[in-house]
Amino acid sequence: MKKYSYICLLAISILSASCTDSFFDLEPASSVVTGKVYKTAGDFNVAVIGCYAKLQSQVHFYTECCEYRSDNLNLSAPTSGTQDRYDIDHFNEKPSNGILNDYWANFNNNVYRCNLVLDRIDGASFDETLKRQYKAEAMFIRALTYFNMYRVWGGVPATRTVVTASEALQVRRSTDEEMFGLIAGDLKQIVDEGMLPSSYTGDNIGRATSGAAKALLGKVYLTFHKWEEARDILSQLIGKYELVKPIGNVFSVDNKMNSEIIFAVRFNKEIEGEGHSYWFNITNLTDDTNQSASLQNCYAAGDERKALISYVSAGTNVCLMPKFMDTKSTTYNVIGNDQILLRYADVLLMYAEALNEISHDASAGSVALKHLNDVRMRSGVAGLSATELPDKESFRKAVLDERQREFPYEGQRWFDLVRMGYAKEAMKVEGIDIQDYQLLFPIPQTEMEKVGNTSILWQNPGYDSAN
Repeated sequence: MKKYSYICLLAISILSASCTDSFFDLEPASSVVTGKVYKTAGDFNVAVIGCYAKLQSQVHFYTECCEYRSDNLNLSAPTSGTQDRYDIDHFNEKPSNGILNDYWANFNNNVYRCNLVLDRIDGASFDETLKRQYKAEAMFIRALTYFNMYRVWGGVPATRTVVTASEALQVRRSTDEEMFGLIAGDLKQIVDEGMLPSSYTGDNIGRATSGAAKALLGKVYLTFHKWEEARDILSQLIGKYELVKPIGNVFSVDNKMNSEIIFAVRFNKEIEGEGHSYWFNITNLTDDTNQSASLQNCYAAGDERKALISYVSAGTNVCLMPKFMDTKSTTYNVIGNDQILLRYADVLLMYAEALNEISHDASAGSVALKHLNDVRMRSGVAGLSATELPDKESFRKAVLDERQREFPYEGQRWFDLVRMGYAKEAMKVEGIDIQDYQLLFPIPQTEMEKVGNTSILWQNPGYDSAN
């Protein structure tokens, strides 16, 4: 882990000298520098770790564009530093929203990093198995990045190779079909060609695995409502991981990358620059936690998951949720929780969702019901019976509700609501009537102005007259 983090810092220093966060500043500052760097296996390892490093700067995306967008968290009033978040939370965001502008640039910068690896790696001479792994890691991170962009904005300008600033201005928004082809195509190639190992050892633990590619591909298939394909790929993960008990151990900083974790954004508080500040901390137990009534009231008595998001004192003037508990490094004054993006509970619930959408099974022996109950019962909650879920709609809603209880603060809720068709209903309970167009976010105005051609980059419907 220490070696991995050191390489991460090295990658950041190299890449920060060659690119910024702007989609339209994609060329390296010096082609001579990058020409020397991208030759050996070590060079490409550094470059790939740079792709992972960019994921660290995206962890708040899952809070700002998913948790606050959903019925899990809400801001009662904006402060001087939270106006953009407040607007996203209350569906008042405009194309000028700074959060959306920052993530557009951030995501495209990571695509650039991945494309740079993929453009150059075939011309390098080193072990072919390792080369195939590095290619797959860059493809995985690019697929994850474009998947997040698609879930926020719909089709975006997408590139498979490094482009110049002038070329970038001519890349038109992709269709839904083109986005699916790019995202699912990369992940399917990784899986079909066996490009990634199933696990790593030592310093490499945390890199993308074949299981991570399959789990992400399953989520992509669900998002595009390709139920049979989701079933087929997710079935390959059943029994390959396990539900950790008790559930609190899944998130323990002393139990990182445990047998439930499939992919996470890694942090290390004992390496300079590799830790982070507290997540979701409050000063006093009486402070507003921003948790909605929907989230606070979704747990049955005895559900161990509620305690994970109930604040406790963690020292002087700091209260944390056990789900994100850690103590600060005495050297660097930061903490080191990982951001978990894919875990086995997610796979089980996605698999149950896919099976139900294909054909509802009302029998007591339903495989979908078994996996739904596996997740429920792990946390001390009684399983549901087949008679309680007599049809496809009731089962779908049960999966949605279970996902809310299982994944708060993990960046799942808003995308679940949209995918499963309950976003408008859920937000109405919170007192917000949203329109269909608000299932997507506005394209940043700065990007619209840079392109200056609405046949290439056009605004999402409903935001055309917004400022």
